[in-house]
Amino acid sequence: MNKNDLVAKVAGSSGLSKTDATKAVDSVFDCITDELKSGGDVRLVGFGTFSVANRAASVGRNPRTGETIQIAASKQPKFKAGKGLKDAVN
Repeated sequence: MNKNDLVAKVAGSSGLSKTDATKAVDSVFDCITDELKSGGDVRLVGFGTFSVANRAASVGRNPRTGETIQIAASKQPKFKAGKGLKDAVN
């Protein structure tokens, strides 16, 4: 399922127009992104938790040349599925 499929499904199940459903989906994504940018996390009970994990700097190797390279520290978005979502999938 891609974003257009999601918008169509939200529009169909909520009775919203596709334009309004697009605004709603975009707004949810923007709110989650903004909260993660500010260092917080988003907990949706029964669905899951979006958070940010810090990845430490490390040493890697270029597979073509075998040269050692430094990989900078970074922040990675992370999602942990909640019990309700796990139960629904299984």
